[in-house]
Amino acid sequence: MQIAVIGAGAWGTALAISASTRGHSVSLWARDGAQLSAMQQARANARYLPGAAFPPDLQLAQWAAPQAVGLSAQDLLVVATPMAALRSVLEQLRGLPVPVVWLCKGFEMALDGASSVGLMAHEVALQCAGDLRVGVLSGPSFAQEVARGQPTALVAASADPQVRAVLVQAFHSPSLRIYASDDIVGVEVGGAVKNVLAIATGLCDGLQLGLNARAALITRGLHEMTRFGLALGARAETFTGLSGLGDLVLTSTGDLSRNRKVGLALAGGQTLDHAIQALGHVAEGVYCARTVVQRAGQLGVDMPICSAVNALLEGRTTSRQAVAALMAREARDEIRS
Repeated sequence: MQIAVIGAGAWGTALAISASTRGHSVSLWARDGAQLSAMQQARANARYLPGAAFPPDLQLAQWAAPQAVGLSAQDLLVVATPMAALRSVLEQLRGLPVPVVWLCKGFEMALDGASSVGLMAHEVALQCAGDLRVGVLSGPSFAQEVARGQPTALVAASADPQVRAVLVQAFHSPSLRIYASDDIVGVEVGGAVKNVLAIATGLCDGLQLGLNARAALITRGLHEMTRFGLALGARAETFTGLSGLGDLVLTSTGDLSRNRKVGLALAGGQTLDHAIQALGHVAEGVYCARTVVQRAGQLGVDMPICSAVNALLEGRTTSRQAVAALMAREARDEIRS
């Protein structure tokens, strides 16, 4: 297969390495010319994925809008940018007959201020490039482990069965198992909300609240995620799968999790700006927490953990006040609350 990966961050690079190792013809497109030169010289992405050497056949190129026209010869286009850049890339790909999938997990910030709410990735695609055949690849995965060929399982989600089949053909391998799903709403909700909940879990661990508290937080967080997803039209079983429970557990407890690191930093007294700068990578939970809470409010869905995280990120509460507020909530029926 001919596969183009647009975006040379950690995750895009890892998937490009994985697919190239499997024998596909893969090109990795970087926006930054200086980064591209460094990768060409080192045959590695030292900035975002240190220690992972490129396969000999992996091609490198610089992304520019006019060059999008030449991508029609590919079998699959993978957009590996942060959520904030997805719209601009999809607009440049309009009209292409090639399946286009994204890796980003989150919600786009509202474009029109307080009068609107942010969109999920498939909603962005429908709005700005409705002619594309689209999907998402998501699930519990750290880029470093995928690049090293360590066992990983992901979900290929799309309403189009052909897009799902192309994703499986492109990435399924002895070390990377790809499951298919037509519930793109559920897969995207899981990928977005787990980032917000991972900030909460990092906060819990940073405050040394204990393993009991962590287990309760993850479990109740999954309940919040499911309620929200169902209100948006997702299926309940998606949230007990890889892109729901699986991704939530990994991102909330794994030491490589950026969102978890943000929570740990805030618990340690760092400012949000300092925590983000220290990461050197995007932590999508920071940017989509407000949108998650806004859309939940619009739907009448109660999400106390996500609301507490958002209040903390916006400086309206402290770490310990957020925890105290959650613990002070009245007793409820577990299943119906």
